[in-house]
Amino acid sequence: MYDFTYHRPSSLDDAAVAIKGAGDGTFLAGGQTLLPILKLRLANPSDVVDLGSIAELKGITVDGDTVTIGAMTPHAEVAGSADVCAKIPALADLAESIGDLQVRNRGTIGGSIANNDPAADYPAAVVGLGATVHTNARTIAADDFFTGLLETALNDGEIITAVSFPVPDKAAYQKFGNPASRYAIVGVMLSSGSAGVRVAITGAGPCVFRQGDMERALAGSFSADAVAGVTVSADGLNSDIHASAKYRAHLVGVMAKRAVAACA
Repeated sequence: MYDFTYHRPSSLDDAAVAIKGAGDGTFLAGGQTLLPILKLRLANPSDVVDLGSIAELKGITVDGDTVTIGAMTPHAEVAGSADVCAKIPALADLAESIGDLQVRNRGTIGGSIANNDPAADYPAAVVGLGATVHTNARTIAADDFFTGLLETALNDGEIITAVSFPVPDKAAYQKFGNPASRYAIVGVMLSSGSAGVRVAITGAGPCVFRQGDMERALAGSFSADAVAGVTVSADGLNSDIHASAKYRAHLVGVMAKRAVAACA
């Protein structure tokens, strides 16, 4: 690692002050991406602001038909939450599928979506469930939050505080995971509720995206047969040592059909 100044604020306001005063600062959430990057000397921040001691960024609350998860809530807590399991079991299933036990106990929802790795699971949950991202400055709709490869709508110094998920009528998450890392080679979060049908794809492209053709097909007939009739183009999809773009396009259809079946 390179040398940096370490900050551990106890409040959101103190964190905002620390990052504002840094020459080239970065936030530390669960550290599942940042720490390996620092160890490999792929980043050289002047300051690291650790959000781990800010109590207001942690916890899960339910208000009517909305489940709100604090940005520093670890995946394991989401997976094991009785409230999440009761209201949005697909979200608990998704959290349980992330990485291994150590990753699930350290990684956080805020860190995951702020990093926006193209193979991460939580971006699919945010978009597929039509969530709202809360920061210390504003609220951002799911469809506006993820903007590209490792890019989001967050401004410099902006801190994610929580993510609010509307409770759907039905939802499911299915993924074809890398057997070593459990990252999604292709993952599909599918939901149906008062706002209609949403189908979000992660792992297949440079950034999470909605599959409009599948959404329209499922709005007409919520069945695996409806999804089977949708042709998924390989144009613009990822192609690497794990899977070609053509194979990923095929997997989108397979995982979507499995998600529809899981909703039943």
